[in-house]
Amino acid sequence: MAQDTPAKPLSRDLILGSWRMTSWVTKDVATGERQDALGQNPHGTVVYTPERVTFLVLKNNRKRPERLPPSDEEKIALFDTMFAYSGSYTVESDRVVHHVDMSWNEAWSGTEQVRFCTVDEHTLTYTSAAAKNPFDGREVVHEVTYIREKLPVYERSCQPPRPARFRHDPP
Repeated sequence: MAQDTPAKPLSRDLILGSWRMTSWVTKDVATGERQDALGQNPHGTVVYTPERVTFLVLKNNRKRPERLPPSDEEKIALFDTMFAYSGSYTVESDRVVHHVDMSWNEAWSGTEQVRFCTVDEHTLTYTSAAAKNPFDGREVVHEVTYIREKLPVYERSCQPPRPARFRHDPP
């Protein structure tokens, strides 16, 4: 029988890189009801560099505006189907604190967003403290899971693959 491996303490080195969202669920504090925060299969990315964190999350199947510029109704729908912010961050053994300096919603700029985390080589999971949901105002806990994005080998080495006709492979 395999034993559970204890979670590693969170560190900056463990979270550096690009992560793709696989799920985002809210749990209503009052009722316990669980629901997808932005519908099923939201599109989301979080990127940690040594200097800052950047979030971008979009609802799946967002409606494309009929024209540019979008109508007022289309602008509202676009705003209501996204979530984005960026800022510096600090890492503690069980959490990361995002110090938001720009946001899709100015009410978040200047705030600190605490994310309790578990991380391994391939998966990053956030659990928030109970707070007001920015989308509907309910008191909820957010549970978000990401997988580490992998770059193709040639991008990791910073050298593009060479076309076959330029390779000097031994016969």
